[in-house]
Amino acid sequence: MLTVLIETRNDEDALARTLMSLVSGAVEGIVREVMVHDRGSTDHTAAVADHAGCALIPNGELASGMRRAKGDWLLFIEPGAKLSDGWIDAVVAHVARRTTPGRFLRSRSAEPRFLSRWFTRKRPLAEGLLVSKPQALAKLRPGEEVEAFARRISGQRIPAEIIPAEARQNRRRIADTR
Repeated sequence: MLTVLIETRNDEDALARTLMSLVSGAVEGIVREVMVHDRGSTDHTAAVADHAGCALIPNGELASGMRRAKGDWLLFIEPGAKLSDGWIDAVVAHVARRTTPGRFLRSRSAEPRFLSRWFTRKRPLAEGLLVSKPQALAKLRPGEEVEAFARRISGQRIPAEIIPAEARQNRRRIADTR
């Protein structure tokens, strides 16, 4: 039913956290496969993806990876994002009654502070993106990256929460202090 696509670059820890939140969907038969679009990682991102049974899409092959996807619907999420309890039922209900793309509700616990909302650039996958495979393939421009693609797609709200990944700058700063 669902192929999850995660675009990464040196995000091994964040990727592992996201994959853990998808396990329940795999057990329920909702998540058919996970594809990791690696943009040239030099850390152990490929090993994390391989150990989890994910298909690895090399840089520059996003469109061919999407065409190979087994799911009828594609779920794009950031590495580090976590889907909250109840996401499976919400996705099944959305897919059953809609053909339009969908986006999750941002978790209240992860809401940025008031001023941060005004001065921080909105990440296009902070709420994920659920889109049918035919729609995604029709809207993807040649050579386009996931974030640019997701920025152009609007969607209905899916009544389930996502805890967005930390901003990349914060993840890098935390990793540098280890």
